[in-house]
Amino acid sequence: MDHSKLIVVHEYSDRLDAELAVSTLSEAGIKAMIQSDSVGGMRDHLAWSGAGFKVLVLEQDASVAEEILNPANSASDPESQPS
Repeated sequence: MDHSKLIVVHEYSDRLDAELAVSTLSEAGIKAMIQSDSVGGMRDHLAWSGAGFKVLVLEQDASVAEEILNPANSASDPESQPS
């Protein structure tokens, strides 16, 4: 992955939810990764108390990834509804 063009598409409070999101994106053909400050996985509570677990994707995949991870938001968006 080109790390210079990674953006956060969602933040989670625990690693399991973040891993499920990455798996869901992977099934859709989108490469994703988790960023967290948990001292190499030894201190997950540090991530809970701070920034959490961030799911990152390439910039060009961001809008599709956000729709996959937040289907309720895209369904309620009036611009996404057919006329």
